[in-house]
Amino acid sequence: MVAIIKTGTSIRSTFYYNENKLKEGVAECIMAGDYPDDATNLTEQEHLNMLLKLAALNTNVVRNSVHISLNLDPSEQHSKALLAEISQAYMEKIGFGNQPYLVYQHYDSGHPHIHLVSVKVDATGRRIETQNIGRNQSERARKEIENEFYLVKASSKKQQQSEHLKPAMVNAS
Repeated sequence: MVAIIKTGTSIRSTFYYNENKLKEGVAECIMAGDYPDDATNLTEQEHLNMLLKLAALNTNVVRNSVHISLNLDPSEQHSKALLAEISQAYMEKIGFGNQPYLVYQHYDSGHPHIHLVSVKVDATGRRIETQNIGRNQSERARKEIENEFYLVKASSKKQQQSEHLKPAMVNAS
């Protein structure tokens, strides 16, 4: 599994990126973590309002949105329920387990992947620190989740790819 974490200044653009994929028929919202109800029972506006409400608690946080993609090996085809479990475990391990977040499964590339959308302001109005989150919390979480859910390990795939690469021959004429 490979995790890519991006922070941004617009919760709306991160949210609508995923919602537009949903409308195009190449994604679906499979989970709403730490929301008052199941994702399917909430409207698009209710999904967005929950994130905006938290962001409004601390307007000093300029880069307030979090957009994470968890990318799996092309050989892995998991159920929505398992992807939701993986998402929940990942968010807990990186310190976002108590944050509201949405999980979208995307079908628009050659490998299975999910997108997680959240906000960097907690319920008390405090900013959630994401400096070095990729190197610190995310890398550890990724490895633990690969083991816990028996996923294809990203490090083994890198090693396999490098074993297949051959050095270029240089013509010394």
